Amino acid sequence: MRKLFLPLLLCITVAGCSGDTDKIITSKPITELYDEAYYEFEKEDYDDAAEKFQMVETQYPASEWAADALIMAAYSQYMDDNFPGAILTADRFMRFHPGHRDVPYVLYLRGMCYYRQVSDVRREPGMSVYALQQFQQIVDRFPRSPYAENAKNKINILKNYIAGKVMYSARNDMRNENWASAITKLQSIVTDAQETVMSEEALYRLTEAYTAIGLPEQANGYTKMLKLNFPDSKWVKKLGDE
Repeated sequence: MRKLFLPLLLCITVAGCSGDTDKIITSKPITELYDEAYYEFEKEDYDDAAEKFQMVETQYPASEWAADALIMAAYSQYMDDNFPGAILTADRFMRFHPGHRDVPYVLYLRGMCYYRQVSDVRREPGMSVYALQQFQQIVDRFPRSPYAENAKNKINILKNYIAGKVMYSARNDMRNENWASAITKLQSIVTDAQETVMSEEALYRLTEAYTAIGLPEQANGYTKMLKLNFPDSKWVKKLGDE
C-alpha cells in the first residue's frame, strides 16, 4: 500500500441550506479529512477508514484527491472483508474516473473481491466467473500493468476451479447414468478448458461414457486423443489397467 503525498488545500466554505442565507458552514479542509481517514486505516479500523475516505470524495468530488480517496475506501472495505461494499465503491470509481491511471489496480481489487468469495467446487461457481472477467480485463486491456502477471495466475486457477465444478457435476451424471448430460459437460471441458488439469480426466470419462452407451468407435477416438496428448498421464495408465 503506497502512501499518498497530497498537496495542501485551502479550507472550503459552503452556504448552509437551513433557510438562513447568512449562515456559513465551514467544512474541514480536505487534508484534515484525508489525514483522519488514513489514521483510521493505519489503526486497522477499516470500517471507519472507509467511511472517512468516502467523506473526502463526497465533500470534494472535484478534487484531485477524490479518485485516490475512493481507491483507499475500496481497499479499506476489502481489508474489512466487506467485499460487496468494496465492489460498489470500485464501481463508483470506474464510473467517475474511467481514464484514471489506477484503473488496472481497481480492476484487480474488484477481481480479488470476487476471488475471495469463491467457494468449493461442489457449489455454484458464480463469483469465480465474475472474478475471471475482471482479471481477463486486466490482461486484455493492460497487459503491461504490474497486475497483469498476477491476473494471469488467477485466471489459470479460476479456469481450473470452473472446470472442476463441471467435472464434479459430470461425475454425478455418470453415477446416475445420465449419459447425455455427462457427455455434454465433459466435451465442454475438452473444448473450452483444455489447458486445465481436468482435460485429461475429461477424455478418460468420455471414453467411459461412450463405452457405457454402446458407442465403441467414439470411445476409441477419445482413447486415442488421451494417449496422444497425455502419454504419461495416470489416466492413460488407468485405461491399461482396465
